[in-house]
Amino acid sequence: MQKISLVILFFIILVFTHNIYAQDWRNIRTVEDVCRAYPDEMKKMLQTINLDHPGLLKVKKAVESHNLIEACNQLLLYYQTCNNAQYLRKEIPSPSNRRVATTDTLLQNIFVIQNVRGQLPLTADGHRDWYYKGPNNDREWAWLSNRHSQLSEVFETYLETGNPIYAIYVDEFLRDFIIKSMPYPAVKGSDSVWRGLEVSFRSKVLSRIFYGMLNSEYLLPSTRLLMLSSLPDHAHYNRQFHGENNWLTMEISALATVATNFPEYKDAEEWINYSIDTMVESMKNQVYPDGAQTELSSAYHNVSLNNFQLFKEICDRAGKTLPPFFNETIESMYAYIAHAVRPDGNRILNNDGDLGSDRRLILSGAKTFHKSDWEYIATNGESGTRPTDGPSYLFPWAGQLISRSGYDIDAHWSFFDIGPWGTGHQHNDKLNITISAYGRDLLVDAGRFAYTGAVAEKFKPYAISTKAHNLLLFDGKGQGKGPQLTDTPLPKEQWKITDTYDYAYGSFDSYPGIDGKVTHTRFLYYLRGEFWILIDEIETDTPRKIDALWHWHPSCNVEVIGNNVRTTNERGNLQIIPIGTRPWKITLIKGQESPEIQGWYSREYNDYEPNVTSVYSTHVESNSHFVWLLYPTEQVENGIEASIVSKQPNAITIEVSNQKGQMKTVTVPLVKAN
Repeated sequence: MQKISLVILFFIILVFTHNIYAQDWRNIRTVEDVCRAYPDEMKKMLQTINLDHPGLLKVKKAVESHNLIEACNQLLLYYQTCNNAQYLRKEIPSPSNRRVATTDTLLQNIFVIQNVRGQLPLTADGHRDWYYKGPNNDREWAWLSNRHSQLSEVFETYLETGNPIYAIYVDEFLRDFIIKSMPYPAVKGSDSVWRGLEVSFRSKVLSRIFYGMLNSEYLLPSTRLLMLSSLPDHAHYNRQFHGENNWLTMEISALATVATNFPEYKDAEEWINYSIDTMVESMKNQVYPDGAQTELSSAYHNVSLNNFQLFKEICDRAGKTLPPFFNETIESMYAYIAHAVRPDGNRILNNDGDLGSDRRLILSGAKTFHKSDWEYIATNGESGTRPTDGPSYLFPWAGQLISRSGYDIDAHWSFFDIGPWGTGHQHNDKLNITISAYGRDLLVDAGRFAYTGAVAEKFKPYAISTKAHNLLLFDGKGQGKGPQLTDTPLPKEQWKITDTYDYAYGSFDSYPGIDGKVTHTRFLYYLRGEFWILIDEIETDTPRKIDALWHWHPSCNVEVIGNNVRTTNERGNLQIIPIGTRPWKITLIKGQESPEIQGWYSREYNDYEPNVTSVYSTHVESNSHFVWLLYPTEQVENGIEASIVSKQPNAITIEVSNQKGQMKTVTVPLVKAN
């Protein structure tokens, strides 16, 4: 009886001790601590290691002797002497008391995620609440905070300053997260912690910190072992549950990162081989021959490009050969952004994208591929070699026309979308046009606003709709979905670029909710250095109410003069002049919330403000043409006039004159390819 009581008492002590370790995670600091608190995790971690890998003999002997603590100690010693990931090794800085105010905010677990500031609360067990969705209850906030980019910032500040407070935060943050995220669920999920994109980002952060702090006393032995136990879980997730398109590029590059930085894992060779096969095949399906990523969103094009480039660098370091087309495709993706960039360096704002600068990325590509003409475009001719083609470019697979007057900072620039809908992050915006000139954005896409949370609930339906773009509504209805992909480029009859003008057109005929049928064909004619002519051809089987929408950048001062709408800024202006005698009702809408959202602009995620939308409204009884002059000027100009000289079934000739009496005559073809 006494023997049984002693056994029970011993069992209670063991359970109590384990619970102390498991609950007071902040006291898990040594190898002994983590082995006692989480023996199963440490054993599982050792099972993922190839113990026959060179340098791991002592680890193998300790495992065979069932000495868990010794095996873990020897594993840490191995990493102190191995040659892995030399490119990630960092010199440990000399200690100092230097502080960085912005990073000190992170030490309070205050993070700014997609322009929204929130403080990660603590739970009853002292862990951070890794499922906290921010002040707007936005899933995106939780997802992005679990990518641990904020931890990378603290890590970089430690390397910069040498202040131990930052290194200690990195260590404690990692222990907190890894312990709280156990056990690994090993299923595809979408919660705040175990979702593919977050797993992929963390894999790279864990690698960077593990080797970057290899010689730092502040990354505790327990934390190092927890990292080594978590990395195979991250790799497994990206191997088994990765997505497609730009998601795939991020997740598979993360898998390759773990495989090449930690070749001791048993599955490392299979991971890298699978990564190569999968990434190569994805590139074939994900990038058009003209270099555009098939989602046709400027921001996600760059995501894929960056991860393809990262993957190539990983393979180069590992001595893994990729097929020649892989590098050629990366080059074509750089060429796409180099030729599409605005004069101010910003990328196209289309679909689910943000208006960031591509200048640095283009210059990086120009250096890698020895393209001095890209450098010329990105620097507005300050350096590099002037391109022998251009300045306008047509991407026939993406169906995108970039019109320019030149490469200088004040150049005219426009984006005309006549391509497929895209394979992800789409907006219902075919035939949309955006314009900038004289250093100012003039006609704009409304942007993406947000994906989830309160902002998205309010603005997302508007953002993806035709109503947020420079397009036509028919009986108040906008476009539906279009074809996601194309298997052929635009026929040459559909576009033309010459020294003096650009020409292209596209059509769309899917308008859910309308009675009967309607087809909208938009023809664009850009007379280089002068103006744009748009012709909207409407084919309809019944009378329609038409609304023509023009969205202005928030910085534009907008006024109505007769039938014209124009901006009156000190520098950089545009006039919209309907040509002909058709009566129009013109309404200016700004920041409207009721009866529907209209007149809002989002430069980037969670950042939005009112802008003016000018709405031209009319009725048509049958097939019709609307002709528009879009006339850019540096200063405000009066006396700009336009008239239709002749109208034939296959062309319209237009005469345009300015206040100086200068006259231009252009003929816009209306012949559509079969």
